[in-house]
Amino acid sequence: MPIPIEEISKFPLPGLDFPSSFSFSPDGKYLTYLKSVNSSGYKALYGLGLTDKSEFLIADNLGDFSAKETLEEQLRRQRLRQMSGGISQYFWTKDSKILIPHQGNIYWLDDPFSAPELLVSASDHPCLDVKASPNGNFISFVRNGDIHLLEVTSRTSFKLTDGEDDSTRGLADYIAQEEMGRSTGYWWSPDSCYVAFTEVTEKHIPEFLITHVGSDLVGTDAIESHRYPFAGQDNPRVRVGIAEVDSKECVWVESTEDEYIARVDWFPDNSLLLQTESRDQQHLKVRKFSIEDSTLTTVLEENSETWINLHNMLRPLSSGRFLWASERTGFNHIYLFYEGDLLALTKGEWQVDSIESVDESGGTIFFTGTKDGHTEKHLYKMSLEGESVEKVTSESGIHNVLINVKANLFVDVFNSLSSPPKVVLRSLGNNYEVEMVIHESKDERIDRYQLEPPEIFGLRLQDGTELSGAIYYPNSREFKAPYPTVLSVYGGPHVQLVTNSWIMTASLRAQYLRNKGYLVVVVDSRGSSRRGLKFESPIKNFMGNVEVEDQSFALNYLIEKGIADKERLGVYGWSYGGYMSLMCLAKRPDLFKAAVAGAPVTSWDG
Repeated sequence: MPIPIEEISKFPLPGLDFPSSFSFSPDGKYLTYLKSVNSSGYKALYGLGLTDKSEFLIADNLGDFSAKETLEEQLRRQRLRQMSGGISQYFWTKDSKILIPHQGNIYWLDDPFSAPELLVSASDHPCLDVKASPNGNFISFVRNGDIHLLEVTSRTSFKLTDGEDDSTRGLADYIAQEEMGRSTGYWWSPDSCYVAFTEVTEKHIPEFLITHVGSDLVGTDAIESHRYPFAGQDNPRVRVGIAEVDSKECVWVESTEDEYIARVDWFPDNSLLLQTESRDQQHLKVRKFSIEDSTLTTVLEENSETWINLHNMLRPLSSGRFLWASERTGFNHIYLFYEGDLLALTKGEWQVDSIESVDESGGTIFFTGTKDGHTEKHLYKMSLEGESVEKVTSESGIHNVLINVKANLFVDVFNSLSSPPKVVLRSLGNNYEVEMVIHESKDERIDRYQLEPPEIFGLRLQDGTELSGAIYYPNSREFKAPYPTVLSVYGGPHVQLVTNSWIMTASLRAQYLRNKGYLVVVVDSRGSSRRGLKFESPIKNFMGNVEVEDQSFALNYLIEKGIADKERLGVYGWSYGGYMSLMCLAKRPDLFKAAVAGAPVTSWDG
């Protein structure tokens, strides 16, 4: 059946409605996750008994389904890329209670089978960035620009921080959220006695008005005002404070205005670790702050001639040691920091994507990476000494995991070009056998629209650099080569399009064009991610040039093969891909005949 054009913009795409946000209960009895209650994508909270392997509904239809989100909630969901409706997050407390933030309210469940209790109402201001203290005694949230704590036993709340009305405490600023991947602005200490937080002041930044073009609203209702930090202009002023829960007294960490607060972590000894990055993003310092004497000591530095990619792989260990990740060799690898020295635990021309779990007592690190190819993502384990790296996952494709060492289990969400996401519960022993299948796609659109996986291909630039691409071929029984060709492009950093993953097959825009007789081509040019810094860095100070060269090289390769028609070439993309569409048309009008630019970058000062 042909794909109706309106299906292209519907969410979720075929096969991509699957459980997410997995979490094991602290008491080891349950696995919980968010799952759609119907085809609308509206999410509810479900649980799975780890003993009897039975699934049950925990919470659904909280609050007013038709209630409109506040602007603060809308912006936060945008930063977190949360697209589905219903419940979007939840948390276990230390004693296996459940917290559910929803529509600015906070709901509480004594256990997975109890009715949700409205703990804090959003009647006056929404509760943002809800957390539970490590000891389970407090619920924390940001309201009206300050951090509030609610004592669980007494159900009484108080404001922990206080300051000027033109600043906020506990909320991540726009740059931290959008550009640095830091969505929170406060952090509990391990003993629950302190809360570190950022105070953000933006009053010195001019207001920027955004008009909702095409909106039904008129006048001031159709205009949003934001203090937007333009490139080269003033940034928000951000400093880190540490508030003591009992006394509410605060100490401030020394900082400079020209540094970004990139990451904040607590160590078991209640010292605070700050990652600060220079504004040119070429220098990063890891600094340790002592609450006892307010000293700030630099323990580690990273420097790069291009830029430093931030990560979330710092893992505190005992005896002052910690795990770290660095691209100092050109590829992202795991290091052990101890007494001022860095010991490389992984190495080679491949990338570590993430440290998934650390079992310090067992001396084991679990991580995901590209050791078996940059178009795949697998789970590996190795010793804390970096010895005997072992591949854990076997099915080809992309694996995203959640590990529970105590339960000796892990959740494996895997997919490939030929297989939509499948969710299984696996053992960490017994050859990683499947204990239970939690989800298999039953999306009838896959067969109805006869979705065909693209074909991945490789080619080499003249300097020997290898590029990866994917081709969606038209039906050879209806159409003959050379085909009119459409290039689907992104081209920017921190994105990889060509992978052995179902999202490529589920691209209904590409499938729609393929069904109409177009050859659709996707290429990861230099600058894209998961290939190492050497592959990523050529676009520094040269954006819109290197990528156009690589995309054009790939198309000429297909023209020479007799696959693509050189007289009928078009390009489309979104965001950086929209910018690339314009640059391809502007720089190579001899090659590209048409371009569609979605939300393109047209002014780099913003």
